[in-house]
Amino acid sequence: MKNNLMNPQLWHKVAALSGVAALGLGTYGAHVFKPVNPAYKEVWHTASLYHLVHTAALVSAPIAKNPNIFGGLLTTGIIAFSGTCYAVAFLEDRKYSTLAPFGGFAFIAAWASLLF
Repeated sequence: MKNNLMNPQLWHKVAALSGVAALGLGTYGAHVFKPVNPAYKEVWHTASLYHLVHTAALVSAPIAKNPNIFGGLLTTGIIAFSGTCYAVAFLEDRKYSTLAPFGGFAFIAAWASLLF
C-alpha cells in the first residue's frame, strides 16, 4: 500500500498554477523584458524554458510510483532554479544566483526518483 501524505491529484493543480506562471513569465520575457545588458534576456529565456519543460513533467506526477517525491522535487527545482534565474535576469545581478545549483540538483533528483 502506498503511503501518500497528500492526494497525488493535487499535483495537477500545482502543474496548472506553474503552467500559468510559466506562460505569463515567458510572454513577459519575450515581449516586455528589456534588460540594460542583453545577456540577461538569455538568462530569462533559460528560466522560462526549464520552468515550462518541468511543469509539463509535473502533470505526470500523479502516475509516478512516488508522486509526492517526484512532484515535490520538480516544484523545488522550478522555484529554486527558474525562480533564481528570473530574479538574476530581472535584477541584472548574478549575486542572486546562489540557489540555482540546488534547483538543478532537485531536477536531477526528481528524474532519478522515477528509477525507484
